[in-house]
Amino acid sequence: METPLPSSQQILDNEHLKLLSIFHYVKGGITALFACIPIIHVVFGLVLIVAPRLFGHGSDQPPTFLGWFFVILGFFIIFLGWTVAVLVLIAGRCIARRRHYTFCFVVACLECLSVPFGTVLGVFTILVLNRQSVKALFNPGPVA
Repeated sequence: METPLPSSQQILDNEHLKLLSIFHYVKGGITALFACIPIIHVVFGLVLIVAPRLFGHGSDQPPTFLGWFFVILGFFIIFLGWTVAVLVLIAGRCIARRRHYTFCFVVACLECLSVPFGTVLGVFTILVLNRQSVKALFNPGPVA
């Protein structure tokens, strides 16, 4: 029994999904890297808490709650950024494996909030995922 040759649309869909997967990996890595920037705020906050005398003497010292504010806000932003990065990386893996269509679509919609690169990647992902031929790749029928 001969295997049928893939159509030009199948080749195009596979190529687009492969590129989207790669771009999701790149975007996830860049997001994780940039999410580390608030480490500066965490360190600054810890210095405010541990050694406030570096910023003034006696009543001129900054209040301790200001240090805690920097630490908590910094950790929250780092956690949020790493969470988004992990979701984008997982979406890239799911696109490569043609699994979890709804998850990939939702992540693509959330990526649109990340201007400018996330918006471009999210819009292109939504456009590709909306094709009927791509939906069929994510939901293959029973094998005969």
